[in-house]
Amino acid sequence: MALFEPTACQVDVAAGTMSGATGTYRKRLADLAGLYGDEGAFAAAVQAGGNTIVYDVADFRPSARSGDLIFGITRMSAGCIGEEYYMTRGHIHAVADRPEIYYGQAGQGLMLMESPEGEMRVIEMRAQTICYVPPFWIHRSVNTGTADFVMIFSYPADSGQDYGIIERAGGMRHRVMQGGPKGWQLVGNKDYRPRSTEAVAAVMQP
Repeated sequence: MALFEPTACQVDVAAGTMSGATGTYRKRLADLAGLYGDEGAFAAAVQAGGNTIVYDVADFRPSARSGDLIFGITRMSAGCIGEEYYMTRGHIHAVADRPEIYYGQAGQGLMLMESPEGEMRVIEMRAQTICYVPPFWIHRSVNTGTADFVMIFSYPADSGQDYGIIERAGGMRHRVMQGGPKGWQLVGNKDYRPRSTEAVAAVMQP
């Protein structure tokens, strides 16, 4: 078997970018319809500036084979739709027993996690914070600060992403809103639909 060449990528924390990336993508506000609870505030924000960049991702994918790693960087803008903080779409890994690591570089935010059964966990993220997302947890990033929130991530190369698990449930069980002693608070998502026993079992299969 041929060996891959070792690689180094340089992170620019201030810009939220990484040299040597093999892929990039960008989510603008207009791309995120259905994500936020206040549909009127979202429509007004899109009309005022639908090209506003909410987050960018750059990654390095050496291969998709088991045993390899994908890594990259996410830069999230600061902002709110109504009182709900900017967030990523979120996902569970398509191969759900795969974990992920996030390493805070700048700014502040949250890693919002939900089990298939609907249990919620929150990890506060700042520079030098390492967050371990265990297998089988749905997760999304939220910028609760006033500046860019930048994180490095890494996960097994054969993980894949399933974004539909959140959409089918009407979002995650809680939304992250302004307020509370830390400047953010979890508020129940009125649109949330718990997963059936069969749906949970399908996710939890090894």
